[in-house]
Amino acid sequence: MLTGKKLIADVDSCQLKPGELALWWLGQLGFIVKMGKTVAYLDAYLTPKSSRLVPPLLKPEQVANAAFICGTHDHGDHIDRSVWPALAAAAPTAKFVVPDLLREMLARELGIPLERFIGLDDGKTMVAAAPASSGQDGGLKISAVAAAHEFLDQDPASGRYPHLGYILEGNGCTLYHSGDCCIYEGLQTKLRRWRFDVVMLPINGRDAQRLSRNCIGNMTYQEAADLAGALQPRLTIPGHYDMFEGNLGDPAAFGDYMQVKYSKLKVHVCGHGRRFVLGRD
Repeated sequence: MLTGKKLIADVDSCQLKPGELALWWLGQLGFIVKMGKTVAYLDAYLTPKSSRLVPPLLKPEQVANAAFICGTHDHGDHIDRSVWPALAAAAPTAKFVVPDLLREMLARELGIPLERFIGLDDGKTMVAAAPASSGQDGGLKISAVAAAHEFLDQDPASGRYPHLGYILEGNGCTLYHSGDCCIYEGLQTKLRRWRFDVVMLPINGRDAQRLSRNCIGNMTYQEAADLAGALQPRLTIPGHYDMFEGNLGDPAAFGDYMQVKYSKLKVHVCGHGRRFVLGRD
């Protein structure tokens, strides 16, 4: 497992051919993703807490290589409010991709200029070049789909959604990061617009006991497997099962279920801070 400066150096030194992507798991649903030379951080949870079972792999001031910092929803293990101002300082040209419903509030409350935020919503897409000063080529196309956590919670006034999943397209690759999400009617139809190389899905599930203590749930591992089965990605990565006692999941059970039900689909269980490169078939 790489941490700190060694992890950043591994990201920076990773060279990819067209049609390849690399990723590093930070725990929970947090990932560093590299497409070409463009680096994005997805739901990076970096705040030290005694309740964490996996300590932060990075200090915020080390994240100088980010072109995009993406947060799927306003929970601390996804939009890590306590470190985002430090991330903004460490990567002064990085853009923050967030649900548009939250964009102005986050800018105001975190003291980050509004122009550094890109707001997305269900069915919306942005195409952004990596900042020239970052030394990264190309950029990313990022699209959003609404996520149900455990409900869609659509804002009645504006029709916008507070919880999103993101589709990243770059360097000839397409990746779906669901954010915290349960299955809802129409989700598969929305996602079938794309042919995914990688999907990242939570598998910790949900139950009454957790919901009673405001621990909002996600897909079960069986539901995540069935979504992967419907989408037929080249690779499925489970997440959101490792961080907090009382909200864990079993990646081995997920892998076993996938092997029995969708044996032709590949699964990768990530190691924390370990580079994984998906090449061309």
